[in-house]
Amino acid sequence: MDQPRYKRIALKLSGEALMGEQGFGIGLDMIKYVAGEICSIVDLGVQTSIIVGGGNIFRGIAASSKGMDRASADHMGMLATVINSLALQDALEKRGLQTRVQTAISMHEVAEPYILRRAVRHLERGRVVIFGAGTGNPYFTTDTAAVLRAQEIHAEILLKATKVEGIYDSDPVVNKNAKLIKQITYREALEKQLKVMDLTAFSLAMDNQLPLAVFKLKEQGNIKRVVCGEDIGTLINQ
Repeated sequence: MDQPRYKRIALKLSGEALMGEQGFGIGLDMIKYVAGEICSIVDLGVQTSIIVGGGNIFRGIAASSKGMDRASADHMGMLATVINSLALQDALEKRGLQTRVQTAISMHEVAEPYILRRAVRHLERGRVVIFGAGTGNPYFTTDTAAVLRAQEIHAEILLKATKVEGIYDSDPVVNKNAKLIKQITYREALEKQLKVMDLTAFSLAMDNQLPLAVFKLKEQGNIKRVVCGEDIGTLINQ
């Protein structure tokens, strides 16, 4: 019988992960797949929070590089994360899970405002909590929001689901001989200049000794394997 290693986790999903095989938007088959993967750990009794990106709909940094005001572009990106959060909520609830979407920008008609104590109470009652709108502030990525929320709710580990198996010593797309790193410390990752997440998020995780697992999302069962302590992807810790 599967035994989870962690009681409470935070899962970071990029907006791109929700596209599936599409080049833009939300892939319905993909979001159903993700919902099934999340169900597999909730069924084990793991308290699950999710931080969703919005790059499949709008990316603030890309827009600002083309002349849009960065603050305006980032606020548009935050709204994109809320769209993804609501789509994921719908897919999870169709599978019978109780969920709550909390946003860092108030929009009471569609989601709860982010309130830490309320979020923790939802988790304790077995509800999946989806955090949208990043930190609510421009100039901060959803990676930073993921680390921040993970710390605030006292998650035991942050899971970062990606397109690749984990962290490599070089870009596996460019270098076919790139080697997968199974375990590494935050300091070693900094010294090797490995691109795990943006520096603000990475520094926050390192300073607060938050373990980070990086693994491939599209391999069925991987989220459950990581939660149960199997040697999947890359683990970063102190």
